Amino acid sequence: MDVVVVGGGHNALVAATYLARAGLAVEILEAADHVGGAAVSEAPFAGVDVRLSRYAYLVSLMPAALIADLGLDVSLADRSVASCTPYDGDAGPAALLVTDDLPGTRASFRELTGSDAEHDAWTHFYEDAQRLADAVAPTLLGPLPAERQIRAAVPDGVWHDLITRPLGEALERRFSSDLVRGVVATDALIGTFASLRETSLVQNRCFLYHVIGGPWRVPVGGMGAVSAELRRVAVEAGVRISLSHRVTALEPGADHVTVRGSGPDGGAFGREAGWVLSGVAPALLAELCGDVVPTRPVGAQLKVNMVLSRLPRLRSGADPAVAFAGTLHSGEAYSDLERVHRAVAAGAPVGSLTGPPPGEVYCHTLTDRSILSPELDAAGVQTLTYFGLHVRADDPTPRADLLAAAVAGLETHLAEPLEPLLLTDADGRPCLEAKVPRDIEAELGMPGGHIFHGDLDWPWLSEPAAGPAAAWGVATDYPRVLVCGSGAVRGGAVSGIAGHNAAHALLELLT
Repeated sequence: MDVVVVGGGHNALVAATYLARAGLAVEILEAADHVGGAAVSEAPFAGVDVRLSRYAYLVSLMPAALIADLGLDVSLADRSVASCTPYDGDAGPAALLVTDDLPGTRASFRELTGSDAEHDAWTHFYEDAQRLADAVAPTLLGPLPAERQIRAAVPDGVWHDLITRPLGEALERRFSSDLVRGVVATDALIGTFASLRETSLVQNRCFLYHVIGGPWRVPVGGMGAVSAELRRVAVEAGVRISLSHRVTALEPGADHVTVRGSGPDGGAFGREAGWVLSGVAPALLAELCGDVVPTRPVGAQLKVNMVLSRLPRLRSGADPAVAFAGTLHSGEAYSDLERVHRAVAAGAPVGSLTGPPPGEVYCHTLTDRSILSPELDAAGVQTLTYFGLHVRADDPTPRADLLAAAVAGLETHLAEPLEPLLLTDADGRPCLEAKVPRDIEAELGMPGGHIFHGDLDWPWLSEPAAGPAAAWGVATDYPRVLVCGSGAVRGGAVSGIAGHNAAHALLELLT
């Protein structure tokens, strides 16, 4: 075998397709009975015909050029609403709405702050962020650019605010509203446990990746539709996909890599490959290669999926079809984000904290009804997905308590309780499930439940690369092993970029 790909996530499928199209013999070894990793659709509630994007659920970074090059028949739908943030105003419950209606958005900011200054600050901030995104985005499918190349394309003030100094400093200086600061800040904290003033700047890097790809889009048919298309083109290219094949050890050598594991019948298998592409997290790769991993990544999120007979009404009076179409923020004012982070960093369980936990909610079915059966579609059924922040893998709070706190926090903004609206499954249980980091690790093999496989890197080189693997951001410490998953530079999210870049790095090495 020319190439063995360990893990069958979406990036692995991308990498395998490019290599097979180049004439190499490629095999994917996937421990589960299906490919796609976190980019899958499932029906988790017995007797309820809804295909949920259970883990990853939105797409931003997948370049149109990559979709076209692979020949994927996928549809990514835009959302007309960016966000809705409920708050208690002087005249009662209200909501900050950010939509495609620019005059309406400006009026919503004015209602919150009493002037247009905050909306002006918002507009200028995102214009600056877009300047940085415009410099980085064209480089994502090529070798990593030099830092000086990106630096030269960005004004000094933008580089200072978004790259050099902790993001929180810019948010505190440029915005006066605690609520607006928090709305901006959440893009720096998705899957990342950090203060906005963190000196490591991990929050800055997370924010950058969230703005590079532009608006977050809905995969029509659910996330599984994306992985299904990637599987199709991989098989058509001649990729061999071996499911229920768990890799347990890698032995990198000077001219080949020995891959060992167990197959679907429990029997041992061995493969010899010229090269291995690793779709698993770097920490797991080190374990497979027999190394001691000094620090495992620590995930920090709570994922809640639910199916409802209809959307709940809001205390603010906002139309639920608008409020839930984008991202509805709950407990995510800037001061709340920092308060909860400080407490959790000091060792406090999330379950011991007062006030609504920070999290955000999104409704897939307002944009794409195809994930519902015809009967549920006709009945007006809706789905909601909640993504909670700062819930660490080592948090001892029982899952049921985390779920209850998330629901209670959301209900502070609602005019009615959620429970009566939840559908029940075939066993009479509410269609409501929670996934904590330890579930992500157990079900997806992501160490510590870290959805990015570890902290994100800057998408450029601060010094010249030593060879093609480093130049493309896919190098490892092991001979003939490249990383093709979210642990690569420019990995994270559902984008296929890491798989594309690993394949092109290998093809360059082979020439």
